[in-house]
Amino acid sequence: MATYLDFEKPIAELEARIAELRETSSAGEANIEAEIGKLEERAERQLKDTYARLTPWQKSQVARHPERPHFKDYIAALVEDFVPLAGDRAFGEDEAIIGGLGRLHGRKVMLIGHEKGDDTASRLRHNFGMARPEGYRKAIRLMALADRFGLPIVTLVDTAGAFPGVQAEERGQAEAIARSTEQCLARGVPLVAAIVGEGGSGGAIARAAANRVLMLEHSVYSVISPEGCASILWRTAEKAADAAEAMRITAADLLQLSVIERVVPEPVGGAHRKPAEAIATLGAALDEELAALAPLSRDELREGRRAKFLAIA
Repeated sequence: MATYLDFEKPIAELEARIAELRETSSAGEANIEAEIGKLEERAERQLKDTYARLTPWQKSQVARHPERPHFKDYIAALVEDFVPLAGDRAFGEDEAIIGGLGRLHGRKVMLIGHEKGDDTASRLRHNFGMARPEGYRKAIRLMALADRFGLPIVTLVDTAGAFPGVQAEERGQAEAIARSTEQCLARGVPLVAAIVGEGGSGGAIARAAANRVLMLEHSVYSVISPEGCASILWRTAEKAADAAEAMRITAADLLQLSVIERVVPEPVGGAHRKPAEAIATLGAALDEELAALAPLSRDELREGRRAKFLAIA
């Protein structure tokens, strides 16, 4: 059963009515295909109109949609011969971040991404995509490995932020995030990052300090969640919609601010409605960006990253 967001209720009602009529039609009680066709056209128009004028807060909800494609979905659809590499060689394995070697459109790459999970058991195993220090140290290890063998790096970001637990802080969460950000900037190979859902706080920038940063159309990228911002400024999370508006967290805003380089369009209704189409579109965009970076020298890649982030600051 599809999951509908609050602002999608009119669409949900229309699609529920269509499903009821289809059941009636299949039972042979009446020929109502014409009525179904009208309702489908109406639902499609409603969907287009709704998604053409989403507010920043509504985009935040779409970015968090449970049926949105996750890292494992992108790997399964886009990457051949994927070989996962685990562990930080210091403390242990963190399944909130998955990484490994593979071929993206025939190109050998190192892929690293947040994984949120798609059911209760997997969400708990992956800690809802919120990495601990060992996750960021694993990412550092894999980026260094890619640099050693001259492999481009692709990172997919989808996290509410780094895990804020006491044990993570005891193991050096802030230091691990800082080191991961530093290593992104220091690598001498092409690095392309894509925000595919939530890009939250230092947990996102630690793997998105890239030569090219892409965002899916309905993803968000910010230093703090709208709820967190509202709690600080107004002492209530109920002002999250106002905070989202003020923070300029959408892909269109961040492209205008030169924080990202490219907005990747999503199917009408979001990536969760047509995941295969969304995944294919992002795969093509990643391949184009990697091809554009391939001729650059190691020094040019480093200097390009440095100049880009200094300009933002």
